[in-house]
Amino acid sequence: MVKNPSVSTFHTSRVRHATKNPYTVLGVGKNASAAEIKKAYYSLAKKYHPDTNKDAKAKDHFSDAQSAYELLSDPKKKEAWDQYGAAAFDPGAGFDPSGSSAGGPFGGAAGAGGFQGFGGGFQGGFGADINFEDVFSAFTGGGRRSRGSRQSSFQEEILVGQNIEVQTNISFMDAAKGTSKDIIITPLVQCKACSGRGMKKGQSRSSCQNCGGTGTRVHFVQAGFQMASTCETCGGQGMVIPRGSECGTCSGNGVVRERKTVNVDIPGGVEDGMRLRVSGEGDAAPTGAAANANARSSRGDLYVFIRVAPDAKFRRSGADVLYTASIPLTTAVLGGEVTVPTLNSEVKLKVATGTGTGDKMTLAGMGMPKLGGRRGAAGDLRVEFKVAMPKYLSANQRTILEMLADELDDKTAKRIMNVGSASTSANAAKSSDTKTPSNHSHKSEGFLKSAWHKLTHQHDETSAQPSPPNPTADPRGEDEEPKKAAGGSG
Repeated sequence: MVKNPSVSTFHTSRVRHATKNPYTVLGVGKNASAAEIKKAYYSLAKKYHPDTNKDAKAKDHFSDAQSAYELLSDPKKKEAWDQYGAAAFDPGAGFDPSGSSAGGPFGGAAGAGGFQGFGGGFQGGFGADINFEDVFSAFTGGGRRSRGSRQSSFQEEILVGQNIEVQTNISFMDAAKGTSKDIIITPLVQCKACSGRGMKKGQSRSSCQNCGGTGTRVHFVQAGFQMASTCETCGGQGMVIPRGSECGTCSGNGVVRERKTVNVDIPGGVEDGMRLRVSGEGDAAPTGAAANANARSSRGDLYVFIRVAPDAKFRRSGADVLYTASIPLTTAVLGGEVTVPTLNSEVKLKVATGTGTGDKMTLAGMGMPKLGGRRGAAGDLRVEFKVAMPKYLSANQRTILEMLADELDDKTAKRIMNVGSASTSANAAKSSDTKTPSNHSHKSEGFLKSAWHKLTHQHDETSAQPSPPNPTADPRGEDEEPKKAAGGSG
């Protein structure tokens, strides 16, 4: 009897890479500080980065260094490695100190591919302080300024101070022509006693014992959650100045307050609410509190907010200046010439006959200078006319205006001076045949002239002249004749 040979079936399984010792990968000891671990990682990352190192194994070395730094930069993961070794991160090792089925004490991080060895390419999770922008900028020459925060060792670390904001008031004419102002500020400046180091001569910084040099503290809450916060002892720097080593002048900050006067040039054309930046006149960076005492520092900027006072004559619309010119009623009706002020002097404008309120004229290029425009560019001066109407009229003024209303055949104008009777008298004078020689001289004058003569009583003076004596009249009275007759008879 021949037995059928048993058929063995085979299946593939995923190759599990043994977790490498992170201390060995980074080349540091078990008691290495966080700063030493970080420095070792960046050194390896720079050396084996695939963009600069074309070696076939450079990619694997880079991934190993990245995963090792991720593990050791996390206090909880580092503690698990120190206590359980590779078994805490290898699901295939059959060891689960947390009792979870995900493999590893971090609840599924390993199962998700976060800790599947250091040879798995870029499958490892990216840790808290790993920033690929920092890595790539190290090879492309990139760099950026940070305000009060640390940068990676690939970048040139520059500490930047805070900005200072002040306000200054200027007049309307100063805004038009430009001016300069002295601004008094009290910025932070570098301490001269310690040259900004924040320590006494001969002293040095030490690693923060409260956070182990990481700059952060991890707090565990219920249900296995954890929360990280900035270390209150070192302020997130990871380094502290030993007690008693602080500079007595700046108290370890590396900066002190100092009163200073800054002259600020305000260009012509600025508007109310604009902000001017004066570079490098802000606070100095507190280098005494920085982790790297030798880091470069840069002062912040001074920002000056401009407030422009309103003007009694001019208003503004962008780069254009607005002016309202008040003209008399007679000038508006008859036309004429008025003087108008400008930003620099005065000009004379011709007023057209019949100009009304709201009519405008534009004087090109006589407005505010244009910021950001071509050199010498300016807005316009826009003049708006306003006819000044008299509120009270004398008798002569009202009479003349009523006569004008008659000439214009204005039926709606109110009349109280009875100027129409003067027209009737003038017509009667023309038709009379018994006028005196002086009255005949006024026959040919027009209506307005005749009305004006009557208004000024020139005709009354002529009529009031005495008549010449009659040579044929007897100067004696009639009652003298009887007396002569009586004398003759006697």
